Amino acid sequence: MRTSTPNSPHISGRWRRIGTAAVATAALAFAGLGTAAHASADTAATSHKVSAKAIAAQVAKAHVRYERACAATPKKGYAACNALRVTGGTTAFMEKQAALKGSTPKTVSPNASSASPTGYGPSDLQSAYGLTDAASANGSGETVAIVDAYDDPNAAADLATYRSYYGLPSCTTSNGCFKKVSQTGSTTSLPTADSGWAGEESLDLDMVSAVCPNCNILLVEAKSASDANLGTAVNEAVKLGAKFVSNSYGGAESSADTSYDSSYYNHPGVAITASAGDSAYGAEYPAASQYVTAVGGTALSADSSSRGWSESVWSTSSTEGTGSGCSANDPKPSWQTDSGCSTRMIADVSAVADPATGVSVYDTYQASGWNTYGGTSASSPIIASVYALAGTPGSSDYPAQYPYNAAGTSALNDVTSGSNGTCDTDYFCTAGSGYDGPTGWGTPEGTSAFSAG
Repeated sequence: MRTSTPNSPHISGRWRRIGTAAVATAALAFAGLGTAAHASADTAATSHKVSAKAIAAQVAKAHVRYERACAATPKKGYAACNALRVTGGTTAFMEKQAALKGSTPKTVSPNASSASPTGYGPSDLQSAYGLTDAASANGSGETVAIVDAYDDPNAAADLATYRSYYGLPSCTTSNGCFKKVSQTGSTTSLPTADSGWAGEESLDLDMVSAVCPNCNILLVEAKSASDANLGTAVNEAVKLGAKFVSNSYGGAESSADTSYDSSYYNHPGVAITASAGDSAYGAEYPAASQYVTAVGGTALSADSSSRGWSESVWSTSSTEGTGSGCSANDPKPSWQTDSGCSTRMIADVSAVADPATGVSVYDTYQASGWNTYGGTSASSPIIASVYALAGTPGSSDYPAQYPYNAAGTSALNDVTSGSNGTCDTDYFCTAGSGYDGPTGWGTPEGTSAFSAG
């Protein structure tokens, strides 16, 4: 096993099963309704010019394939990023757009990059998670830090393109909104560039932009993907003043994890989020840290409900889907009270991660423009940004506790369907009412579950 090296080749994914969104579309089509599953309530009421047969034919082609941005199985003591780039097929966003236009869905081009977005953008994410008003009014003065490995030379330029396209406020080095540093805080002595991690960094920066457009963004680049260097980068992010730190990477648990907890992730007053992983059921670190908010992944589809969206556990296969599970090493934080796991249980909350219902990203170092990404690398910065919209945490608080204070309320969307694998204790891998491993207490509905109250 090995970790990502500069300009290393990517690991290609296989053709995937039809996603939840496509299945819903197919069901409507074969029922003769001729209405795409992703249409809004208003759109669904309008006439649809595409026949059920045509939609069914498109759905038959709607498999999504993707590749991992970084090595899937890093060596001991190293982490891989949890980013998945769609390289073919039809995404949920593309189906939604086709339904709105009354046309048949297109497919992602063979080279993956497109002239315009093929994944969910800021308005979609803000709508799905009840954040539209907060995203407009909140976030000024707050800094969300992104911690990743290696350098993305095009980070600032790509971020500017993403924000300009979606009409978001400018966020540049010159206006003080964006800053990129090494794990030692240097703005000039940066790590070696790596194309896989560059895609990850673009994903992270764009998700912060989408959810908290008024936030400042700090990108801290570790000199390698070792746990020690990534942890050092976390410390640097906090040292530089970030109260919200997203970590979209992970690796196998080890006996050193509790030491890493105290050295790198124990920062009261700082909301630290970590991806639950993309390899389906099973725990990984640092999501297993007792001090972080572990973020699982969902499949997100537009529908005609009052919310306008529905979610289920992201699971593509027995080896690909959101991570979850009972930690082998980390102690259980006091606010976590599920009875089946005596140690740290993953996850706490969740957000969109399924590549088939993925998000729009602009990247020109790994790819050549607009791409759709998934993986829990998307959900971690989304949740970090929701914390930022909710306001600065209490100085002695561990913000991972905040969603537990709101458990079972309308401040969280309870995800009750889907599974990410097979397990002896059902809630470790299967969604249900209330707490479960794959999605935690659910997804944001506004910001109140992510504030001190």
